[in-house]
Amino acid sequence: MLSKLSTKEIVAHYQLLPHPEGGYYKETYRSGDMIDMDALPARYNGHRHFSTAIYFLLEAGNYSAFHRIQSDETWHFYAGQSLLVYVIHKNGLLEIIRLGPNMENGETFQATVPAGTWFASVPADSTDFSFVGCTVSPGFDFMDFELALANELIAIYPQHKAIIEKLSRS
Repeated sequence: MLSKLSTKEIVAHYQLLPHPEGGYYKETYRSGDMIDMDALPARYNGHRHFSTAIYFLLEAGNYSAFHRIQSDETWHFYAGQSLLVYVIHKNGLLEIIRLGPNMENGETFQATVPAGTWFASVPADSTDFSFVGCTVSPGFDFMDFELALANELIAIYPQHKAIIEKLSRS
């Protein structure tokens, strides 16, 4: 059972690597088929795979820093305890998605972050780790990844200064 394993054991078993935004990951799927650049919205600067998927692990005391990508990203909860995903929508609305197994506490097993929104994640209080998956379509490409600069994000969304400072690495 995964909840009985340590994060070190999960990292080793699934061969997870450090992720640039925090935590650990491993790509588990990249479709063989491609979407031609001409069929994609203008925000993409090349062809993209139909879809990609990763495992993602965050342990207590770590976080995934605010970033955005050009595609929708669907999160799937697998094991551990609650993960909080902070999403700043383009209109400035802050949404906190609670991924986890406790429906009575407002948690869900799956949620989607819309393309182009800034988002970060952190294990909830009293969480040892959260082991989740992320599916991206059109498929993830690091060319579509932008790590937030805290001061620039605060200038756009000053009402969220505290959480931006807490969950940024710059």
